[in-house]
Amino acid sequence: MGDSELVTAVDVQLMQGLAQRVTAVRPDLVNSDASVGELAWIWGKGQVSDGGSWRRRLWFAGGELVAWGWATMPRRVRRNDGSVKDVTGACLAYQVHPGHGELVDELIDWYDGVAAGLERSVIAQAADEFALERWTAHGYETDPAALGDAGSWTQLNVRELDDVERPVLPDGFRFRTADEAGPQAAVQAHVDAWAPSPYTAEGYEGVRRTPPYRGDLHILVEAPDGTMAASTIMWLDEVNRTAEFEPVGTHPDHRRRGLGRALLLHGMHLAREAGARHTTVACLGAPGHPAARGLYYSVGFCKFTRDVPLVKRADRGRQGPA
Repeated sequence: MGDSELVTAVDVQLMQGLAQRVTAVRPDLVNSDASVGELAWIWGKGQVSDGGSWRRRLWFAGGELVAWGWATMPRRVRRNDGSVKDVTGACLAYQVHPGHGELVDELIDWYDGVAAGLERSVIAQAADEFALERWTAHGYETDPAALGDAGSWTQLNVRELDDVERPVLPDGFRFRTADEAGPQAAVQAHVDAWAPSPYTAEGYEGVRRTPPYRGDLHILVEAPDGTMAASTIMWLDEVNRTAEFEPVGTHPDHRRRGLGRALLLHGMHLAREAGARHTTVACLGAPGHPAARGLYYSVGFCKFTRDVPLVKRADRGRQGPA
């Protein structure tokens, strides 16, 4: 078992390796913040600004990582519009190999210890009935904010790449790669789509240095005036021959023009050429968030699994397992 320390680039690579092994046997148990692409995206863009708030613990068996917890502690987030958000609670990303489910209780105890006195949140997979039972036994409950039409839970969508239609862009628009467009354009495309955003040029440099990032699989749509109107990064898992879209965004002035659809279809062709057999993408799953879900369904994605946001209030104290 590794000591509780700050997350490192080596840790992230070990976590990605576990994600690949879990994907190979039970892809429905890969937690939403624990996929190969999501780990790369979170680490790459946030290591400089948020890294001091990240705590981790690793569990090994026979020299191989079989479980990990990554706790994000209270911090201040500065966004590109000048606003500041103070995050006062703790949030956990984690993964446990299905062959080592007995470690779930130990992981929860570690999280309750490192985040003692704080409101604690965690996201588990709906398919992981054993883990959900253990979180409940330790006093965690479904997050009320995640319920209802505007709930914050996400679903993972999957699509095979055996039959992909050709993308069609409006006149004057064209596809670019991040290698072609350059760092400044890549950053601005994301900031425009997700404003207000804490994403910076420094964050993008972190993304570029994080495997399995590839500039030729980071694609953009350029408008006739030179604006980067849409963008996405594809993260290729060569072991499982899958590609993950994360993130996907369109400039607000260019929405409802079919750019997102064309971008995804173009990305699928590139992913297939790179060796992928299927692709994944996540979105908000509650009824009140239909836009992204409808876009993904329109290009052939279908729901695969969903997550369950859980919370333990600060005044609940530390509880032992039932």
